[in-house]
Amino acid sequence: MANKYWMLLMGSVLALSLAVTGCRTGNDDDDDDSTTTADYTLQLIHAADMEAGVEAVDDAPRFSSIINAFKDAYPNTLILSSGDNYIPSPFYVASSDPSMSTLLGQTGNGRADILILNAMGFQASALGNHEFDEGTGLVEDIIAVDEDDDGTYAGAAFPYLSSNLDFTGTGLESLVTTDGQEASLIPNKIAKSTVITVNGERIGIVGATTPILDQISSTDDVVVLPTDEDDLDALAAIIQTEVDALTGTGINKVITLMHMQQIAIETELAGKLKDVDIIVAGGSDTILTDSNDRLRDGHESSGDYPRWLTSSTGETVALVNTDGQYQYVGRLVIGFDSNGILIPSTYDANVSGAYAADDQGVTDTGSIDADSTVVSIIDGIRSVITEKDGNTFGSTSVYLNGERASVRTEETNLGNLTADANLWYAQQQDSTVQVSLKNGGGIRAAIGTIEVPPGGTGEGVPLPPQASSVSGKAEGEVSQLDIENTLRFNNSLDLVTLTAQQLVEVLEHGVAATEDGATPGQFPQVAGVNFSFDPSLTANSRIRNAVIVDSNGTTTDTLVTNGAIIGDTSRTIRIVSLGFLIGGGDSYPYPSFQTANTSLFNQVELDKTLIATTGTLGEAGNEQDALAAYLKQFYSSTAFSIADTSSVYDTRIQNISVRSDTVGQ
Repeated sequence: MANKYWMLLMGSVLALSLAVTGCRTGNDDDDDDSTTTADYTLQLIHAADMEAGVEAVDDAPRFSSIINAFKDAYPNTLILSSGDNYIPSPFYVASSDPSMSTLLGQTGNGRADILILNAMGFQASALGNHEFDEGTGLVEDIIAVDEDDDGTYAGAAFPYLSSNLDFTGTGLESLVTTDGQEASLIPNKIAKSTVITVNGERIGIVGATTPILDQISSTDDVVVLPTDEDDLDALAAIIQTEVDALTGTGINKVITLMHMQQIAIETELAGKLKDVDIIVAGGSDTILTDSNDRLRDGHESSGDYPRWLTSSTGETVALVNTDGQYQYVGRLVIGFDSNGILIPSTYDANVSGAYAADDQGVTDTGSIDADSTVVSIIDGIRSVITEKDGNTFGSTSVYLNGERASVRTEETNLGNLTADANLWYAQQQDSTVQVSLKNGGGIRAAIGTIEVPPGGTGEGVPLPPQASSVSGKAEGEVSQLDIENTLRFNNSLDLVTLTAQQLVEVLEHGVAATEDGATPGQFPQVAGVNFSFDPSLTANSRIRNAVIVDSNGTTTDTLVTNGAIIGDTSRTIRIVSLGFLIGGGDSYPYPSFQTANTSLFNQVELDKTLIATTGTLGEAGNEQDALAAYLKQFYSSTAFSIADTSSVYDTRIQNISVRSDTVGQ
């Protein structure tokens, strides 16, 4: 470990004298051991999924410190993002607080996130899915300059990139500019590609966004290509067109910023492209590490950094990725030969890899000061969110598991709690509601903390929310800040009526994308229904048993037995779900049900003027208020105490590949 950080200090010297050996991969037929000298050495500092939550008030300054330690270590340096630079959250909303006006120029959601990236020196970014969470109007507000008598918000000092989004006729069309321009000349703009000249060397950068963007975010009239989301050949052809346009101008080094949500997709695309040297993945929060990387407490590696892949023409491609939310700084130092061919043998684990942005990481990289602008903005955000942390609603004696790898693959105690809250909340308006269903992708963070004892190893101990002497919150109390941080989208709650057949179709869709290594946002968290599924079976046959249950867990109706729907398939069941899903988000089939019979579907948005005992947080009728009200009603004097378990012990959602099926028994 020590060598890695000693090499950091020696980086400048090494960069000037680097001459290493390696063999060109590709179509060469000879297998000789001739040496290849690195004609050009590039330092790529990269990140994705900054999407800051509450923890970023500590992590972002440390992230800035580590970047500052790296910036001057090599003369040829790029700083790039693969998208999801912000997400609706307390951190994001803090930018609209009047106290932030002087710091931001003008207030507005998400503006602090972008000014932080500006201060850190980011030069280009892909468009991710969370950029669109609040529609194209907010994308424009965050990217563009905003100037009036009250001040000036500078917007993004870098271009946003996506080769497969068409903004024609949308509110963002005015931001779209000519592709392939120098990045420094097109701040506040959107393009398919850009060029960054580093010490006389032109490096091409191409962006790409997940083709399921319109299913998981609010794209308004933006056209997402290809129209067939599963056609990776068509997507590769779109990206290749932009790569070819750059190489056609003489550029021989190309980096793609891909925000594909699942690293398996970026991995597959590598083999369908040519003349791409580096892929910066995004959206999957996959932690890739090399042999010298130190992980943060409780984290595990998901594979080697970089992932060495092969292009369609046989040349080596380096795929890199780190975890998001300012938790790691990615650093790839790599050599190219005189033809712009990447040389894998120039990779040095003592220098490159994933650097943890924690206190130890700052110390190990020289304890360099964070950028003063970053610190000032963070201090302003910290003040705003501390006030929210003092506003509490109930308590828990256990860690509430909202971790991505859990809520998108299995039942969790936080998934159950918020689904229960939505069901109870909906029943205040309509007592006939029996089932609550939401998507795991809408749960963005745990409520609690993972603690690894000093000098300890392993996954750490999950604990309930810790006390705060600053905000006055006691240990175990759940605050407004906790709720806003985990339910960041604050979706509306809508009531609809489904037939038994349709409810089973909804459950089938919820588990349709479940497979090893995947974390699909559509995975359900439920209340009022228990079901089992077999992920090894084909689509529309995975639900094996399903029952409707009351608040005591007693079965009131059997939906499915051994894969067959029981009873009248047209009998009706009133449910509460998220407005996002009912509108077709995450490709849920609700819109087709409404089209088939609007009267039967009977969509009703929860009343915004619900009785005072439920309206406790934010806007009545939305998820955050439902959870706050539920905690206040049931867990004010007695703490919630149902600990999370592994999927082996799940009861509401039983994955029969890991446990026996007891649904309905």
